[in-house]
Order: sequence, then C-alpha cells, then structure tokens
Amino acid sequence: MDLKELLRTQSGEILENALQSLNCAHLKSYSKSSPSENKKRLLNLLTLTEKCVVEKRLLPMKEYAAQIAKERFDAGFDLHEVHTAFNALEEEIWNRVTKNISAENLGEALGLISTVLGAGKEELALSYVTLASKTRTQTLNLTELFGRN
Repeated sequence: MDLKELLRTQSGEILENALQSLNCAHLKSYSKSSPSENKKRLLNLLTLTEKCVVEKRLLPMKEYAAQIAKERFDAGFDLHEVHTAFNALEEEIWNRVTKNISAENLGEALGLISTVLGAGKEELALSYVTLASKTRTQTLNLTELFGRN
C-alpha cells in the first residue's frame, strides 16, 4: 500500500481517530463548537492534505491555512487550538503510515505528510502573528484613579 491509497481507503478511520484526539485535548473553542462542525473541519483538512499529497503541491494548503487562520482568529480561537487540530490529524496519519506502509516507502510517505501539514502549520502561525500584530491593544483608562487635580 502506498500513501495515496492509504489516505483514500482509511480516511474514515483517520478522521474518527483525529476527531477523538481533538476532543480529548479539551480545547476551549473547539469544545464550544458542535461535534459535526469539528468533524467537518477535520474532514476539510484531511481532504486537502490528500489532494496536496497526490498533486505534490503546497500552495493549496498554504492558502487554506491562511484562510482558516483569519476565520479562527476572528472567531476567537487561540493559535495553539488550531495548531492542535492540525497535529491531531498529522499524528493519526503518521500512526497509519507506520503500520501500513512498507519500510522502503516509509521515509517518502512520512516526508510528504510532514511537508504538506508542516507548510499549513507554518502559514497558520505566520497568518496569526500578522493578524495579532494588526489588532489594536486596548489601554486602561486610569484617570479616575488619579483624581482631577
């Protein structure tokens, strides 16, 4: 079995196990979302991961990660929460790869998954930093503490 076949034939199990890992992480923002919404989010990421592996293209993942960063940032998700979702999926794919891919193809398979999801995580982090740096920090109004002398 090669990586493309594994992602195609085991996507259901990958999705369910990644979702379980995400739920076990007890992330504040993901806990507020419905289970079906979280499942859909992971499915979108898994589907795109498979596409990028098959096509050996990173741009779709980078564009998606930038889009997700904006959406999640605007919704109040912390960066570590979204990063954890990427990690839950990556970890489950790694588990499947190490159990189902022959030793001579293991390096390439793990490299492809790490490269695709790593590009997504990098873009996610860069986008979050950019968004956070454009957010104006509120200052405290301390005039009442000092009186009106």
